Amino acid sequence: MNLVKSKQRVADHGEVFTPSWMVEAILDLVKDESERIDSRFLEPACGSGNFLIQVLRRKLAAVEIKFGKSEFEKRHYTLLALMCIYGIELLEDNIAECRANILEIVADYLHLDESDDLYRAASYVLSQNLVHGDALTMRTSDRQPISFAEWGYVGKGKFQRRDFRFDILTHSSAFGEEGTLFAHLGKHEIFTPTKTYPPLTMAELAAALSAASKEAS
Repeated sequence: MNLVKSKQRVADHGEVFTPSWMVEAILDLVKDESERIDSRFLEPACGSGNFLIQVLRRKLAAVEIKFGKSEFEKRHYTLLALMCIYGIELLEDNIAECRANILEIVADYLHLDESDDLYRAASYVLSQNLVHGDALTMRTSDRQPISFAEWGYVGKGKFQRRDFRFDILTHSSAFGEEGTLFAHLGKHEIFTPTKTYPPLTMAELAAALSAASKEAS
């Protein structure tokens, strides 16, 4: 694996990819969390997905152990595992490559083709969870505040989605500190979603991809 794409990109953006052995060593520091299906990981400079790919592989190993005998549960918990990884990337080609790399892992694991609802639902989730933007300014490439979807599986094939602004999430831990203006408030009073969706099926998530594609064209 090449650790740099070009000397110019290193000079312009400080872009150097993390070698796989180092990724594994770092993830081993949080081994239990990295192997839990619904633990959430955010990579604020995700590049082409070196960290997130390995996190997903660990989660899918857990899916196989727990739900490998049930095709229905295996498909839905695979999507949940995918829903729990997040990334931000400054460079457009990297974020596109990251989404494609991760989608390929899901497709290979479940032998999906592009017509499968799960393939299209996964593609939609990746378009929401992997953001083209700047983690330092907490804004997207078109200067909008970065928002992330908090996904949860509520059973019977349905998923819950709530959206939160990244800048509020990152500051929420400071709101409850003693001596601050917000110390008297409970976190639930600040840590509120900007939007809550009704429970969504896999087919509805797949349809959301088509709707988003039409809106973009």
